[in-house]
Amino acid sequence: MRKWMWWVGCLIFLFSSLSVAAEKAIVLDINGAIGPATQDYVKRGIAFAIKEQAAVVILQLNTPGGLDTSMRRINQAILASPIPVITYVAPSGARAASAGTFIMYASHYSAMAPGTNLGAAAPVNVMGSSESTKNPSVENTKINNDAAAYIRSLAELRGRNASWAESAVKQASSLSAVEAKKLRVINDVADNYATLLKDANGHPVSVHGNITRMNTNNLQLINMPTDWRYQFLSFITDPTVAYLLMLLAIYGLFFELSNPGLVLPGVAGLISLILALYAFQMMSVNYTGLSLLLVGIAFIVFEVYVSSFGIIGIGGLIAFILGSVMLFDSNDPNYHVTLSLIIAMGIITAAFFFTVLTLAIRSQKKAVVTGREGLIGAKGTVVSVMNKQISVRVMGDLWDARMDETPYPGQEVIVTKVHGLTLDVKVIQPSALNKSGE
Repeated sequence: MRKWMWWVGCLIFLFSSLSVAAEKAIVLDINGAIGPATQDYVKRGIAFAIKEQAAVVILQLNTPGGLDTSMRRINQAILASPIPVITYVAPSGARAASAGTFIMYASHYSAMAPGTNLGAAAPVNVMGSSESTKNPSVENTKINNDAAAYIRSLAELRGRNASWAESAVKQASSLSAVEAKKLRVINDVADNYATLLKDANGHPVSVHGNITRMNTNNLQLINMPTDWRYQFLSFITDPTVAYLLMLLAIYGLFFELSNPGLVLPGVAGLISLILALYAFQMMSVNYTGLSLLLVGIAFIVFEVYVSSFGIIGIGGLIAFILGSVMLFDSNDPNYHVTLSLIIAMGIITAAFFFTVLTLAIRSQKKAVVTGREGLIGAKGTVVSVMNKQISVRVMGDLWDARMDETPYPGQEVIVTKVHGLTLDVKVIQPSALNKSGE
């Protein structure tokens, strides 16, 4: 009897554990521009939800938009998720603009709090304004058509309003929460999480092609806050920070190669280079822009060594600025380095290299003061004269000397040539002393 009771207790514990695991909702808070850090955060959040056997993943969304590449990778994670993903635009006053609208359409279930809006999903050009519909360029037409086809495919997959989705891209249309529900752009308008979970319960969703109904009754909300990894990625993938890291790497490595043994510039430059390259591989980098930037710096360096009356230097400065403008290949104005910073860094970079390299060249042109060459022209004193052997003291050392005339001890001489350990010297004439003012 005790054995049976023990087994029954184990089964009850097992089923209760499975029940608790299934009654979880993992909440991810997406607040701000969509970027590589957000992409990583969402992918880790979905993986955590799978591990915890959660019933749903909820993305609380408030974003002005972001990078197209990051948005698409987030959507790929949502589409590949074995757990239904609910996107909830909240709190009141929040928005799901641009990239946020695409994420709403990719989600299994979409809801908005009252007083929120979504839309304005039209791609913008590099200067940050919507492309003119009257004279659109071929490139922007391609971008718009690609984005429209993408959001239409998401709408058809989720059974939502595809026509309005296309107008959100091509005409930058926007909707309030109530209008979005009326037009079947979203599934629900919910004041809070309790209402959201109540309305979503039993809603049919397609997960990996299989239709299932969500079970959101009595779910325990578990927040997965942003951690140090998210903060770190957000910092280094900021275009301004990545740009400055790259310049710091160039400065540091230049200093180390110019003055081997300083160590600190080399270490700082190498660390900055690794961080910059890591940030670049997570962002949309235009390698033509990167090449122009590096060529610009090389031209500025060449101007010092190959005098071209400023032509190469000016060309290098122009290439540096153009490369900086083109560096980040993104249609989002939030992911570009500001023009004022680019101009400021261009002036600083040009001044830095001109100053450092000019000083280096001047130091190379100075007379040699060490070694054999440094002895020529040095003054000394005759120490002893014995037969034809002459000893002189030059720069504190005793040397054997040769000269055409016979000197006397204490007489001042000057070195004219060096032959191994023997110096050719000549007497400093009184007239030469008077002429030199010594």
